[in-house]
Amino acid sequence: MKKIKIRNERLLFVILIIVLFFTCILLYHFVFANIFQRNSFANEMIEIADENEESIFNIQRILLYSSANAIDNSENHSLQDMSIDQFTDISIYIDNTSSISELTNENTVKQLYIDDINITANSDIGTKILNYKNPLDFGKYKMLKESKNNRIDFNIVNTNEENENNDYSNPTFYTDCSNPISLGYLNKNIVTNYSVSEGASSVSFNGKVLQEANVNIDDINYSLSFKIHIINNLNQKFLYNMKLDVGLNGDDNGGIYNGYVYRAKDTSGSEYRFFKEI
Repeated sequence: MKKIKIRNERLLFVILIIVLFFTCILLYHFVFANIFQRNSFANEMIEIADENEESIFNIQRILLYSSANAIDNSENHSLQDMSIDQFTDISIYIDNTSSISELTNENTVKQLYIDDINITANSDIGTKILNYKNPLDFGKYKMLKESKNNRIDFNIVNTNEENENNDYSNPTFYTDCSNPISLGYLNKNIVTNYSVSEGASSVSFNGKVLQEANVNIDDINYSLSFKIHIINNLNQKFLYNMKLDVGLNGDDNGGIYNGYVYRAKDTSGSEYRFFKEI
């Protein structure tokens, strides 16, 4: 049997080192990196689960009031040139004492804002807006402006003095969560140039006007989604992904055609917890 003679052992050694080096790189990339990544992800999930074992902030209750209004644009209020809007007022109450009974830096609010606002409607009828609404105007028709950059930033009230001097026409929330997040939805100009039928001398200035104007409820039904962000006084961040199916049909026959729809939704369960971000 002939022995293999290596003329340049040094060159062979260098080649073997290079091959071994690239083999190690491939093993790390295709095997060990995935293992390390899975372990890191698992550890991160364990950490997140531990941090969210007790919920600091929860959605406690949601109030929804939906109605409509007719705006008379005609001269001498002759009811011959009206636009019809549909609106929904939303109050979202937050519970911050379920796991901590006293007020601390952990369960009081330093910053609150809403972003990633999405309105999903069954049709493109009208112009749809979601923004802050003065809680003193809950259940009343009011015009709303578009939110800037699809975001609503709340002024946080910390003291009684700030409360007395605060302008509630701007987004306002108490640090102790004692007031609700107040929002308004408005669908403007569902119908334009509407006039009452011949012989009629009045029009309904509530949800009944939708039926009078032959507006199909299904065409203006919609759902909302947005993110509620809370930063507490320890600078810890919390997030809740809100999804609301408003339902203008209501729970009773006729729905908003009866004038208005009012729904009070009590909430319980882990799906209503704010998620503590790591």
